Amino acid sequence: MPFDLPIRKIIHVDMDAFYASVEQMDNPLLKGKPVAVGGGGKRGVVSAASYEARKFGVKSAMAGNLASKLCPELIFVRPNFERYSEISKQIRSIFFDYTDLVEPLSLDEAYLDVTENKNGNPSASLIAKEIRTRILNEVGLTASAGISINKFIAKIASDYNKPNGQKTVNPEEVLEFLEQLDIRKFYGVGKVTAEKMYQKGIFTGLDLKQKSIDYLDANFGKSGRYYYHIVRGIHTSEVKPDRTRKSLAAERTFSENLSSEVFMLEKLEHIAEEVSRRLNKSKVAGKTVTLKIKYSDFTLQTRSKTLKFFISDKSVIFETAKDLLYQEKLNNSVRLLGISLSNLNTEKKEKPKEKKSVSVQLEFKF
Repeated sequence: MPFDLPIRKIIHVDMDAFYASVEQMDNPLLKGKPVAVGGGGKRGVVSAASYEARKFGVKSAMAGNLASKLCPELIFVRPNFERYSEISKQIRSIFFDYTDLVEPLSLDEAYLDVTENKNGNPSASLIAKEIRTRILNEVGLTASAGISINKFIAKIASDYNKPNGQKTVNPEEVLEFLEQLDIRKFYGVGKVTAEKMYQKGIFTGLDLKQKSIDYLDANFGKSGRYYYHIVRGIHTSEVKPDRTRKSLAAERTFSENLSSEVFMLEKLEHIAEEVSRRLNKSKVAGKTVTLKIKYSDFTLQTRSKTLKFFISDKSVIFETAKDLLYQEKLNNSVRLLGISLSNLNTEKKEKPKEKKSVSVQLEFKF
């Protein structure tokens, strides 16, 4: 174990089937039943699925009609993001009772650095257990947690004993844990990369560890160095409580494919209005407008334009998106349109921090 690197006590908290669980909590008639948050039918998409639905193979990003075939008793519920955000804030307030180093990844998961914490508790495992108990008692939902020396391992560990469980990977257990891990479980190794690794005889962390850094660079490009380090437990990314939003977007999938730009303008105006509403609610503005077009054959195209000034007004967003729509001829009929604003006025140019080495003994317990 590379103990000359910073070793921290990191907790990754991940809510269990968050959107679906909130719906089941708010509507007792849905408890114990297979629930999908999202749209049914041939055009709908599942945003989240309850554990009862997952037993049938229903999962997020799945087409609604396929989900219904897998689980005929599936109940579809429209998403209520304002409610999810409200619950997320309640959960986050619990986190801040233990540490100010909280880095939200989304509404339903976050990293906590409890190396030094407000309670002076030396056990990150006990802190995680207490947090999960409080979420259950005060909010009414279950959460799972992973605890380890860095964000990478903590995130993997949080998926081990789901739902409503936790797993701790102590410093002296890290290398063995990673060596035995299926390569598909490595955070940052997607489906395509996993298939490529399989073809090269890399099935576990141990297989990956046996490959040289030159080999990984040659076969996996810029990611090769990342894989070389993480399989050795080296991941120096700190918990950053001031994560800055990079973009803000809204999109719509249509019940029928659209084939003319004229028919799309009304849809684009509604999308621009939603983007503007979200920007103003978040009190941000941006310079780069990106139009997202998904065709009927599921191919994706984006067109972008960067303005000389920050915008959040619906009319300017709409006119810019309109220009992008007419920028070139459409390749096919369209099933989805989206607008995003990036290059926001919240982005900061960070100065590189001087990295410090910390010597830690094996007695550093979790």
